[in-house]
Amino acid sequence: MTAFTGRSVQGLVRMRDFIKVAIGIIFAFLFYTIFSRVSPPVLLLFNILSLVVIYFAVEKGEVFGSCLGAACGLIHDYFSFGVYGVGGLAKTATGYLAGYLSRKIDIGPPIRNFFFLIVLIIFELILWALLYFFIIPESINTGRGLIFIQPLSTALLGSVVFFFMRKLTAKNKY
Repeated sequence: MTAFTGRSVQGLVRMRDFIKVAIGIIFAFLFYTIFSRVSPPVLLLFNILSLVVIYFAVEKGEVFGSCLGAACGLIHDYFSFGVYGVGGLAKTATGYLAGYLSRKIDIGPPIRNFFFLIVLIIFELILWALLYFFIIPESINTGRGLIFIQPLSTALLGSVVFFFMRKLTAKNKY
């Protein structure tokens, strides 16, 4: 039998991280695909791709978060039928900021986690709207104002999901 070296174990850990990211992106992709057909207004209420980016940015750091943000932003642009790159830039900045700030402050408690998420989602929404406006100087489709509720609804959903994800990962460690 061959013994595992430090490099092979590290490679397995990286592969497991990429599998988790792929599962998160596939889940978000399915969410967007299903609800784009069933109930399009739900897509304006929840920004699932941002939750994927923020979760992994907190777990893996700002560089990982910004790279994942760029990829998820392009997927977001695909579903929004907007200009490609605007969502990518906004999610890249959000991923970096999430990874950086999570190293500086403790976001473990659910209330702090909620405010952390709402600030990041508001930041992303404002940055996305500014970039969109500068590239295409026309009004943004707000879905009769639903997009303004998106930070609150996404932060609530994210706080609950992150709470259970922490419980699940803590249970698996022991």
